[in-house]
Amino acid sequence: LDFPTVWAQSADEYLSKAMAVIDEVKEYPLISTAFAPHAPYTVSDKPLEKIAMYSSELDIQVHMHIHETQFEVDESVKNIGKRPLERLDQLNLLNPNLMAVHMTSLNELEMERIAETGVHVVHCPESNLKLASGFCPVDTLQKLNINICLGTDGAASNNDLDMFGEMRTAALLSKGISGNASSCNAEQSLRMATINGAKALGLADQIGSLEAGKKADVIAVDFSQLNTQPVYDPIAQLVYATNSMQVSHVWINGEQKLKDYQLTDIDAVEIISTAQQWQDKIQEP
Repeated sequence: LDFPTVWAQSADEYLSKAMAVIDEVKEYPLISTAFAPHAPYTVSDKPLEKIAMYSSELDIQVHMHIHETQFEVDESVKNIGKRPLERLDQLNLLNPNLMAVHMTSLNELEMERIAETGVHVVHCPESNLKLASGFCPVDTLQKLNINICLGTDGAASNNDLDMFGEMRTAALLSKGISGNASSCNAEQSLRMATINGAKALGLADQIGSLEAGKKADVIAVDFSQLNTQPVYDPIAQLVYATNSMQVSHVWINGEQKLKDYQLTDIDAVEIISTAQQWQDKIQEP
């Protein structure tokens, strides 16, 4: 960001603290890092140039909200005479390390350039719907073999942060927008939520699919409930009929974190109590 927050007072301080965090978490194998400049309209050229350089030198991903709305694009053209993606391209940020979030307002040349440069698109369908931001052209991007994964955006613009909901919404939305019932099928939507996300994070060799040698990140889903019976196609059931409350077990790197719907090492009652305390504090007159 170009403006101060409680975290840092300047762009240089943001970057300095980011580099410190990168060094600090190296000893934690389950933590990965990425530079996260908020958006083209909140970060100026100089810090973006530095981020592009650091990303290239350290091979670290860059996460950025880009072309979230048509208004953002129009304002960029009005203020600097360039669309945001054109500017980012000139700053050497369009490459396989970039995770471009939202991407609702794209023209044909931009989509072709994204394909050429290997940029990953993070599709946040429910946030885009809630904020009336526009629609990511998933059907066209898939035809260009662009890697699309799923995101939720933040809680302020997507209340439940539910990846099962995102899978279903992404699949249905793409069909409705494209007028093509085969667009973004169940398997494609599931891949967007799993292996495609791992590719965008630069971690496809470690996570995102069940393969020998990868980390054992596994969930078990209970299909015995009424809404998921009978089961003709498990993938279709996951995408179109299942909700996140049907996840019964979770393992992260082989370590169980959810057993029979209960968290194994987190006190849910304490978390809810803390959340309620913060709610009361925020709402104090």
